[in-house]
Amino acid sequence: MAQAIPLLKPEPFPDSAGKRAPGQLFWTRRFSLTARILAVNLIVLGLMGASVIYLDSYRKQLIAERFKLARSEGLIIADALAETPRSQRNPLLARIGSEQMLRLRLYDAKGRQIADSFLIADEPAFAFVDPGHEPWSLRAARGIDRAMDRLVGAPPVPDYVEPAIATADAWPEIREARTTGEAAVRLRSAPDRTPVITAAVPYGERAEILLTTRNARDIVDKVRAARQTLAIIIGIALVVSIQLSLFLARTIVQPLRLLARATMRVRAGREREVVVPRLPERGDEIGLLARAVSDMTTALRQRIDAVETFAADVAHEIKNPLASLRSAIESLDKVSDPELRRELTRIAAHDVKRIDRLVTEISDASRIDAELTRTTFEPVDMAALTEAIVRSRAKRAAPGHTPVSVRHGRLPCRVLGDPARLERVLVNLLDNAASFSPPGGTIELATDCADGRVQVSVTDDGPGIPAESREKVFERFHSLRPEEEDFGSHSGLGLAIARTIVTAHEGTLTAGDRHDGRPGARLVIDLPEAA
Repeated sequence: MAQAIPLLKPEPFPDSAGKRAPGQLFWTRRFSLTARILAVNLIVLGLMGASVIYLDSYRKQLIAERFKLARSEGLIIADALAETPRSQRNPLLARIGSEQMLRLRLYDAKGRQIADSFLIADEPAFAFVDPGHEPWSLRAARGIDRAMDRLVGAPPVPDYVEPAIATADAWPEIREARTTGEAAVRLRSAPDRTPVITAAVPYGERAEILLTTRNARDIVDKVRAARQTLAIIIGIALVVSIQLSLFLARTIVQPLRLLARATMRVRAGREREVVVPRLPERGDEIGLLARAVSDMTTALRQRIDAVETFAADVAHEIKNPLASLRSAIESLDKVSDPELRRELTRIAAHDVKRIDRLVTEISDASRIDAELTRTTFEPVDMAALTEAIVRSRAKRAAPGHTPVSVRHGRLPCRVLGDPARLERVLVNLLDNAASFSPPGGTIELATDCADGRVQVSVTDDGPGIPAESREKVFERFHSLRPEEEDFGSHSGLGLAIARTIVTAHEGTLTAGDRHDGRPGARLVIDLPEAA
């Protein structure tokens, strides 16, 4: 018969060799496995996402600064040209273009090009790089640049193309500058994907336009340098993440292997005292699993012990009436006296009834716990239940039965439970009290509620229960019967079944003396009150 299994308190555990298990990390009590796994896996992804966002914003910031610089340079050069005589304008353009690495072009009011620093100076201030003659490392870098642009959704940049005819109409920024009267800046892409920034600035009384062109290669160099630094950081983070992942795997796999070895030894059954580690220092899912497996193993062992003991008790209890039955049947063929044969027949019939009663009680005791685990509890009014049981007993009472009086305290007294099983408990207690009550005695059935508990007591006028036997009476097949009672009339399972049912309802069933000091026994059911 199943018994209530108390949960064990967490405590340091030994492994199978009696040593303290390794891998007890102080931080495992603070963070769940889910949080740790997510943290480890998100480190590199977070750095990559942050680096992409940073590089894109860094590039935009550099270009915005160069736009401001191009506008300022254009305005300064335009002011210088406006104050310079026309005869000295070309040398000024050549000198500024060479010093500032710019290409400076002038257009008159009709849009004709009237000066070009590349044509005036001895050599151009800069030249676009032919990507076909660059090493593979730079080609790979440009591929990464394109991938990054697609990743961040950067808008396409038009290619820089020299116009076939050197007129102002080929430059949209010149048209914008003429329309607005202010400097206009544009961004284009050189053949090697480096930025080309042009600025058109109107100046002078003749409505001339200055067009500056700069190949800002340093922007790409700075972005690539920042990207390289971030790549190194991500690489380091990746290595750290891998190490953390391996470390995290070890903290998961090691205790799981420890649990697996212990459960396999429990399953094999060769080591009776195998201790399943409880991992009390771990507050994560592994710790919860370890303690659940440990509690389950303890409960399983106790259930197995209970089944083995129960089977032994059943065999012993059935063996006695079977031996008596066999003796009576074997003696029938050897006895010719009719009176003695009738007595042997009566003994055999009595033993058959006793065996039938034992089998019935054993069957009930073995399935009660399993049925209660599947039962949906409902509110039960214990006062109403006791009233119904007493009325039913009174209707079918035989002459000389022991009367039952009912007394109620605070009402209502409701508990959550199975009405049929709770009725079985009360019937067993009343039958037990009736069997010990002397002629003319009474049984008192009382209910009361206090402090969130419901108590139902059954008090009789019998001899009472000795203090040393008050726990034994709830053991299976233990019977402390009156001497005048017919032997074998009780199986010794009634109180054991009653306690099993009460325990399944999260209550207690205890035996004690009467409160008024008179002889007799008082059995008390204590259950939690239904909210």
